Amino acid sequence: MSGEVGGKRIGVREVAAAAGVSTQTVSRVLNGYAGIRDSTRERVLAAVADLDYRVNNAARALGTSLTRTVGVVASDAVLHGPSAGIAALERAARTRGRWISTAYTDSDDPADIDAAVRHLLDQGVDGIVLVAAHGATPLEGYDVPIVPLYGESGARQRDAAALAVTHLAELGHRRVVEVAGPSDWREALARTAGVADAVARLDLALVGRAEGDWSAASGFALAGAVADLVRDGATAVAVANDQMALGLIAGLTARGLAVPADVSIAGFDDNPDAAFYTPALTTVRLDVEGEAAHAVAAVLGDASASPAAPVLVVRDSTAPPR
Repeated sequence: MSGEVGGKRIGVREVAAAAGVSTQTVSRVLNGYAGIRDSTRERVLAAVADLDYRVNNAARALGTSLTRTVGVVASDAVLHGPSAGIAALERAARTRGRWISTAYTDSDDPADIDAAVRHLLDQGVDGIVLVAAHGATPLEGYDVPIVPLYGESGARQRDAAALAVTHLAELGHRRVVEVAGPSDWREALARTAGVADAVARLDLALVGRAEGDWSAASGFALAGAVADLVRDGATAVAVANDQMALGLIAGLTARGLAVPADVSIAGFDDNPDAAFYTPALTTVRLDVEGEAAHAVAAVLGDASASPAAPVLVVRDSTAPPR
């Protein structure tokens, strides 16, 4: 549990002296205890960095029965949403002096998901965060806390989807189509619920619903059905992620429909490429960094400030109906 600088071994005492705190305070900071002032925590962590102090994770585990590792069960990490979530979790865990260990599963088979969870449990993780979890992913029955990245209720996912539909209504759209994500995913269900909430609250007509698999290819494949609905009077589409929106725009364009002149498109996630679509995509952005910090705090049993509210990002793909 020490480093070495100029031939001298660096330990907790040296860190405490550099930070101007007690060795007990250094230990509490390194162990992630709550109740430490932010300024004190920052001084200790700065001293750790300046002295190149290294924590021996294996030795700490022997002494505390904790590995200081947060497990992550992830699905479809090639997609922007899950990959951004995993990266944010690693940063949030590192801030708390933790590591992450990730198990990937692209199956909706509960047995396969359970196997991924147990693989992490065999490594002695202190808790598990589910990223882009299938609806079948269990949350109970294990010896450590297991939480979804965006919270069990998906409340902010619902709020974000409702925000996109509200924007369409404020532009004057009354007949809306939903392109949803796969119905066996918690995130897709939360976003669909948000669309339904806004449609009911604003007295809109949901004139059609299609389901994709989050990929641009699936959005392109659904363009024919959506184009028929547009020709029957639909004027806007709420899409459950930006990648499907990209495919949908390409498919509608190939069928002679212009976005947003003929139909407005709103996405979800604010993919870094969304501003460079043709047209640039209106979308909603979640506070992924805040969600990750909140999830890591939850598996560690700490109270944490709530993530920021979702944000509407208005670009060129939405406009008032003709």
